[in-house]
Amino acid sequence: MKVGGIVLCGGQSTRMGYPKATLPFGSELMLERVVRVLGEVVDPIVVVAAPEQKLPKLPSEVVVTHDQDEQRGPLEGLRVGLKTLQGMVDGAFATSCDVPLIRPEFVQFLVESLTSHQIVVPTEAAFHHPLAAVYRTDVLPVIQSLLSANRMRPVFLFDEVDTKRIPVENLRSVDTDLRSLMNLNTPDDYVQACQQAEVEPDRRVLAKCTHE
Repeated sequence: MKVGGIVLCGGQSTRMGYPKATLPFGSELMLERVVRVLGEVVDPIVVVAAPEQKLPKLPSEVVVTHDQDEQRGPLEGLRVGLKTLQGMVDGAFATSCDVPLIRPEFVQFLVESLTSHQIVVPTEAAFHHPLAAVYRTDVLPVIQSLLSANRMRPVFLFDEVDTKRIPVENLRSVDTDLRSLMNLNTPDDYVQACQQAEVEPDRRVLAKCTHE
């Protein structure tokens, strides 16, 4: 089974106060880092951006495309990403650009867990992690149908197709602290992630985030 990757980066970054895709993280920008780590496991990678969004320079093999409607949540990004990958892969690991601590072993574990299912997604009780999940490309018509019906919550998709739900505790064998699920939404999140990665947060950017 050939598996690609989808990275969604079209969010508003309102709580961060700075575009998360271009947030400095060590020697890289955050989107660059996520694409690099994801590329250790899957190929090709599609980055789904908002219309007119400015992105850092990415490797030439990375495909950049755009949401048609950025107000329709992650299902719209998944629709665009899976449509772009149709014919190239059997499935795709989907993530966002704000998980700089994502581990290749975490991605590989979920890819290998897909087996005969259409989706594999980590769960915490009733909560699902749709942007840390693997989707077969054949779920695309279901996503399109849900969007047409304005049923935009990813859980509607999980309930419609053969979905394997994996409790996050089962993922600690490949990611002890579950850092792969750590989204950075605020300046405090950014500082904490930098500390965990043992890199210095960009103080000039941090001051701008705090100011805004």
